[in-house]
Amino acid sequence: MKITIAHSPDSDDAFMFYALAKGKIDTKGYELVHVLSDIQTLSDKAINTQEFDLSAISYHAYPYVSENYELMVAGASMGDNYGPTLITSSKEKPQDLLKEIKAGNIMVAVPGMLTSAYLALKLYATNAKVEALPFDQIQDAVKSGEYKAGLIIHEGQITYKQEGFKKLVNLGEWWFDRTGGLPLPLGTNILRKSLPANIKAELSQLLKESIEYSLKHREEALKYALQFGRGLRNEEADRFVGMYVNELTLDLGNRGRKSVELFLKEGYSLGLIPSLPELSFV
Repeated sequence: MKITIAHSPDSDDAFMFYALAKGKIDTKGYELVHVLSDIQTLSDKAINTQEFDLSAISYHAYPYVSENYELMVAGASMGDNYGPTLITSSKEKPQDLLKEIKAGNIMVAVPGMLTSAYLALKLYATNAKVEALPFDQIQDAVKSGEYKAGLIIHEGQITYKQEGFKKLVNLGEWWFDRTGGLPLPLGTNILRKSLPANIKAELSQLLKESIEYSLKHREEALKYALQFGRGLRNEEADRFVGMYVNELTLDLGNRGRKSVELFLKEGYSLGLIPSLPELSFV
């Protein structure tokens, strides 16, 4: 049986799916077809075309796809006291810029309106004015002065200082402090609801086994993931992968589920998402 798997071309996702992509584990006879695309595009496709059986999306996008997809317990990317970071290259005082952002007086570049990073920013600063850019163009747009502030995800979270940017706020740190120690929900994987229950269970187990394989064979999985690291050095890639592929990725657990529920509930209460779906996990 052919199963389409869609995920982002990032080092953490590559690390997570390494064993499945390279045949390191028994795939139970499934023909797995991997499709790579950025998380905003994958979220859009899950909403509009439902063309993938298993797909990475943002938690922010889940309310829009919950009719057709279920969340997976394995494969989550959670910011455990770290996460998307609001940066600037301006010489203005950070506290002054943050006041202007919260007042809606400064345009902020964000990596897509369906990203969890965007939802977290709006929870932090409800009146923030934003424009969406491809995530890999945000730093250049801030450096050029086109935007005074930008919200960065992926590798930019660990390289922004060496590139001359200043942190305004790390939204993962803000969420952790605000919620008494919960991780910030960022990315997740979903399975098509219409698949038979036994197939969904097997695919969920395969993803968990793939993550376990990479964690146990870290060096070889990192070597593969570096192809997708967009210039990260080995130690940076190791750090980045460690941030987003860990125990919470193997199993979201009660702490992770509690945070997902709160994150979406708060987004719904502010009118940032259209509905509050029941969280159904495979």
